[in-house]
Amino acid sequence: MKRILILYAKYGGGHLSAANSIESYIENHYFYNTQVKSVDCVEYVSPIISDVTTASYKKMAKKAPKLWKKIYYNSKGGKLSRISSKLNTIMSKKLYRLFKEFLPDIVISTHPFGTQMTSYLKATKNINCKLATILTDFTPHEQWLVGKDYCDYFFVSNDKMRDNLINSYDIPAEKVFATGIPLANTFSYPFYDDETYKTYSLKKDKKIILFFGGGEFGLGQKRTVQVLQSLANHLDKYQIVAISGRNKQMNDEFLKLYDKLGNEDLHILKYTKDVPDLMHISSLVVTKPGGLTSSESLVSNLPIIITNPIPGQEEENAEFLENSGVAVWIKKDDNIDAVINNILDDEEKLEEMKKNCKLIAKPNSTMDICQTILGKLQ
Repeated sequence: MKRILILYAKYGGGHLSAANSIESYIENHYFYNTQVKSVDCVEYVSPIISDVTTASYKKMAKKAPKLWKKIYYNSKGGKLSRISSKLNTIMSKKLYRLFKEFLPDIVISTHPFGTQMTSYLKATKNINCKLATILTDFTPHEQWLVGKDYCDYFFVSNDKMRDNLINSYDIPAEKVFATGIPLANTFSYPFYDDETYKTYSLKKDKKIILFFGGGEFGLGQKRTVQVLQSLANHLDKYQIVAISGRNKQMNDEFLKLYDKLGNEDLHILKYTKDVPDLMHISSLVVTKPGGLTSSESLVSNLPIIITNPIPGQEEENAEFLENSGVAVWIKKDDNIDAVINNILDDEEKLEEMKKNCKLIAKPNSTMDICQTILGKLQ
């Protein structure tokens, strides 16, 4: 019986989603010879630190994005980086109890803090386990690589990122796998398109734009509504499913626009569990470029319009996606109507973007990660 410990932290949804996907796949396919435990490593060490830092991250990313950007890049090196690493060294001593109780054969980390703490314990406490790190964005941040000599496997989103780790960070090639970011198992289930059209009162003869309003962050609310308004100018050719997420103000603004237009081809949702199904029938997605949502869009062959990325990691994701020919990034000083018109009126460009999605999508990411890890354990 192999013991697998999955460590995550709840700074943004992608780290938790990746952990959940890995845990679910292992439990469904390796239940006969594994025991899996998934733990928020910061919450385990200190619920107070977890609550304070999570709230601070959310507030800073939403209210002071320039400050967050400065912190993000300063944490790649220098004094702030050393403080972060030192803090994780201290916290790892409390995490040691979990290791002694669970005795993992392998740790799978979906957040830099989990990787750093495990690396420290392997270096100082003679913890005898393998360590696999799953990087959940499209470019590396050096905080993922603190203690890299004690990490046995790195799973990254794309081939360019793999080359970067090998050539710029001197990580042995046999340790780095370009599997993609873990996807929810629902993306591998059968899709029932007729049911989805019926559930959301959508028309089969009209293309669908799936619009994400930014969820709880709701960055650039005014600009987000402007983008939705610009897209709504094309309701003669498209229908739009706009999801506001856990953001009441955003939802209120979406509903005001709906009331103003009075067009049944604009659908406003607060929340839905059917994102994979809606992606499967859509022709275009508008979203912040989080690692998870972007990966889901790629495997659904959806061209992406990028809005309001969080400074730092999401801006780097946006740059990668745009350079890969799968996305158009509406930047701060862009004319929104001009950008939207250019995309929606250019069928050839949209088809080219779809083809490019197929080139870099990793539809079997979760399976490939789990099979690689479990295969190594055998």
